[in-house]
Amino acid sequence: MPIQPTLTMFAIVCPLCFFAGFVDAIGGGGGLISLPAYYLAGLPPKLMAGTNKLSASIGALTATGRYMRGGHILWRLALPAVALALPGSWLGTLLLNALPDQQILRMLVLVLPVAAAAVLLRRGSLKPLITLPPVVLSFVCAAIGLVIGFYDGLVGPGAGTFLILLFTLFAGMEAVDASGTARVVNLASNVASLATQIVSGHVVFALGLPAALFSAAGSALGARLAIRRGAKVIRAVMLGVLAILLVTMAREVLL
Repeated sequence: MPIQPTLTMFAIVCPLCFFAGFVDAIGGGGGLISLPAYYLAGLPPKLMAGTNKLSASIGALTATGRYMRGGHILWRLALPAVALALPGSWLGTLLLNALPDQQILRMLVLVLPVAAAAVLLRRGSLKPLITLPPVVLSFVCAAIGLVIGFYDGLVGPGAGTFLILLFTLFAGMEAVDASGTARVVNLASNVASLATQIVSGHVVFALGLPAALFSAAGSALGARLAIRRGAKVIRAVMLGVLAILLVTMAREVLL
């Protein structure tokens, strides 16, 4: 029987998705807030993951358009990564859907803190580890797309940050170009996962679409307020909110 969202579910998910979009526009990692939000609203793990992909896809599309207008997407390297992110995300989503609900929750409780650490500790001053010829770079970016696409389909939060880190370290991209290129790849993996979840019946559109609008509004506000001093405050607040969400999830998994 399809889930009918209640006012309580909207009251939990929509504000948290607004905050997730706000955080994501400033420092990344919005999925660390939005994914547990759906669980706290009462969705089973598979519906939680599928519905979160709906709002994540809309947010990624908005961000991709912004980077395209600014000319900060390196298409020569983005396209190989996109080509393998699509099947990678599809396979990750299939594995997610095959796992028991309790195992999904245990996985999230273990993985989310690691993803949060990567988001919170990321610095813009990273330097490339190696310099590779153009042909090799294409294969490296394709491999990055496959691995992170699989992670995005299976878990999700932090995928954009991991892409930025890897594109900077192994493809030698500048910070802004790495962010723009990562958005395209993240959009592709989100769409592939979303399509798989829709076919599997794991998306609650009545809840996910309003949440996506709140996420987009938060993202727009965050983009306007993305100043260095503000980013530090937001990351601190994000850490506190994430800690509360994780404690709540962990208590239900362990008890």
